[in-house]
Amino acid sequence: MAEKHKIVSRETILPFILVTALFFLWALPNNLNDILIPQFMKSFELSRLKAGLLQSAFYLGYFLLAMPAALIMDKYNYKTGLIIGLLLFASGCFLFWPAASAGVYGFFLFALFIIAGGLAFLETGSNSFIAVLGDPATSEHRLNFSQSFNPLGSMTGVLIGTVFIFSGHEYTGTQIDAMKAAGTYQAYLHEEIMRVGPPYLIIGCIILFWAFLIWKVKFPIEKKSISSEGTHKGKLAELLHYPHFIKGVAAQFFYVGAQVGTWSFMIQYLKDYMQKSEKEAGAMLFIALLAFGIGRFVSTALMKRFDPKKLMGTYSLLNVALCAIAVMSPGFIGGWALVATSFFMSLMFPTIFALGIKGLGPNTNLGGSVIIMAIIGGAVWTPVMGLIADKTHSMALAIIIPLISYLFIIYYSYIGSKPSGPLYETPVN
Repeated sequence: MAEKHKIVSRETILPFILVTALFFLWALPNNLNDILIPQFMKSFELSRLKAGLLQSAFYLGYFLLAMPAALIMDKYNYKTGLIIGLLLFASGCFLFWPAASAGVYGFFLFALFIIAGGLAFLETGSNSFIAVLGDPATSEHRLNFSQSFNPLGSMTGVLIGTVFIFSGHEYTGTQIDAMKAAGTYQAYLHEEIMRVGPPYLIIGCIILFWAFLIWKVKFPIEKKSISSEGTHKGKLAELLHYPHFIKGVAAQFFYVGAQVGTWSFMIQYLKDYMQKSEKEAGAMLFIALLAFGIGRFVSTALMKRFDPKKLMGTYSLLNVALCAIAVMSPGFIGGWALVATSFFMSLMFPTIFALGIKGLGPNTNLGGSVIIMAIIGGAVWTPVMGLIADKTHSMALAIIIPLISYLFIIYYSYIGSKPSGPLYETPVN
């Protein structure tokens, strides 16, 4: 293959590796949330709606700090933004220990908000950095390759949570009443809360070490795109002239809502309809994330033969069918159908991101940050799913939210992602 068509050049391989590793690292807290939700439902005695607010606090951090992250990286460089993100990430992890000691749910939400703020820097910078690091013709391929390491981090996060956070102690109502009568129930709840502290402390130390490595490694000089006014800076107003970008923001909003909502309540779905214990359900969530990871690598390979947009459309059609099965046939078949949706989710985030920022020129950083802000979909749809489950007493009916989300992604895949705007004199296929 000619040099210009390589995924990454030899000169940029080291920063490419360091930044690609970030896709693994930020997946750890993202999917530890899927363990924290059932853990906090137990230890803080929360409803599904209140437990879903954990994701609201988390993704609010993304939403509020994605734009400042883009502005900082637009003014300085990707490296500066990534280091800031890693420091925020580590700080939030270290806050988990005092939060656990205090036993206050709101303190945990604050710590998660700080972590997510750091991840907003990392995702805004890393996705854009990888996308523009080489030939634009291979941006989807390159970004899907880097994103392939994200599910490995997801699986590691769920494995850490299942082994080190879940105690395996689940008591019936009668047993809980007996513990309350004996005066041991509060001690049990506190012990369950304290289990979340050590894993986050270790993750925080790893993140600080990675910040040091990125600080020491030389990054390539960034080539700033020049707008028609002769400046290097992007403008938010200009983004409104790119319909494929605006629709990409909406697609990402729906996709992240579907992904986060599915994984957040998968354990509860499996416990309700397959009578799984928390550790057994955690193992099935791990299988779902394994399927997600395999899907990333398979999709990256398939993109050499098939148009990424059409591949994403096909995957979305399949997920609509699988979600319908999970809604209408809760139980063994519905549970495994829900697990299977993870395989077909796999290519959606990076493909939507790459398609959305394509052709934005000097607006690439700002555009990337807005697409990252669309992660707020996870904050919106997760508590909505919890509310549906609480009101209808059916976790299965809540899966209608991911189903609707995939319908919009079908539209974006086949129609809405067609590049258009000031930099396109003629439509680009």
